[in-house]
This record gives sequence, C-alpha cells and structure tokens, in this order.
Amino acid sequence: MILSYIRTIILYSVLILVIRLMGKRQIGQMEASEFVVTMLVANLAAIPMQDGAIPLFSGLVPIVTVLGMELVLSALSIKNLRFRKALCGKPIILLENGNISQENLKRTRVTLDELMGLLRQKDVLDPRQVQYAILETNGNLSVFPYPKEQPASAKDSGIQVKPITLPITIISDGRLLEENLILSGKTELWLDKTLKQLDASREDTFLLTVDKKDQVIFYRKEQ
Repeated sequence: MILSYIRTIILYSVLILVIRLMGKRQIGQMEASEFVVTMLVANLAAIPMQDGAIPLFSGLVPIVTVLGMELVLSALSIKNLRFRKALCGKPIILLENGNISQENLKRTRVTLDELMGLLRQKDVLDPRQVQYAILETNGNLSVFPYPKEQPASAKDSGIQVKPITLPITIISDGRLLEENLILSGKTELWLDKTLKQLDASREDTFLLTVDKKDQVIFYRKEQ
C-alpha cells in the first residue's frame, strides 16, 4: 500500500513537471496536437498508478518520450511555416463583411447554432454587424465588428486617459513578499507605517498591494 502511494506521488510530480515544460497553453485553449499529447500523458500515467506490477521506470519512459516528441514538434513548428500549418492548421474565416461562409462552416464542421453561440459570447447578436469572424487554430473565434459598431475609445472621444499601473503584491495571506517589496521601491519602514495607519499587522493582513501611484489595496484576514 505504501509503495502504491509513493508511486502515485512520483508520477503525479512528474506529470506536473511535464505540463509545466509544455508551457501554459497546455492548461488553456489547446491545438489539436497539444490536446492529444495531454490525453496521452494522462493515460500513460494512469496505468502504472493502478498496476503495481509495472515497474515505475517503465511507466516514466513513455511519458518522457511523449514530452520529448512534443518539445521537438513545438520547435519545428516555430522554425518551419509549412510544418506548422500541417500540424496546427490555419485560421479560417467564417464570416466576412456580414456574410456567413457556408462552405467554411461545412469545412470546419461548425454548425450555424454553434457560430451564433460563439458570436453571442462576444456580445454580438446580429452577424451583419461583423466585418470578420475568424476561427483560430485553437478553436477560439476572433470577432471584429465594423468600426461603426464598436464602442468609441478614449482616443476617438479625444479624452486624455492616464496609463494604468500594475499593483504589486506586498503581503499575501500574512506573508511578506520581500522581492516584491524591493520591486515596488518601498521599504519595510514604509510598510510598517502603512500598516499602522490601517490599524493592522502583517499577520492579520490577507492582501496588501501598492502601485506606482502609491495607491494601496488592503484586505484584512477574516477572523
């Protein structure tokens, strides 16, 4: 029993490492090849987890092999355009100048209901308002309404908008993030003074962030 637990922990750790090496896209929208690799890795790990008669090394070899293939294919896809098209396909226009391409719908096996649903997810109810709708290789639908149908931007309205600044987390769940404190240009003296003004301590602070404009966001831990 203990051996099974150890094998499972090792395989679980290897899976996490493999997915991390494959990149963040593996946990988001995936290309067809990436989806196949993810499914393969999961199934290959399940076999030695369930069958204690299979040596652990024999279970790790195919996982590492699939990882190696994925990394090689990714490198080839980056360097070779033709190989990338063969492996991942290419974006296909489903809607152009308000006209639905019925031929491309059949080609991509996307039903009209699915297309309308994808448009609604982009807050579009009338296909005639769309200049281009493109089915990306990862299955997402990129929608570009006509300029007249888009909300006016600050630039169009002649409004001067200040650039946003990214808040930096200084304390997370009662723990001081020293690297972020240095990155923010603040000191522990400033932090202690800020916490004193908020009538809080580091231990009872759930979240404290600061941006380049010295705007502080503070959440206290729930008792």
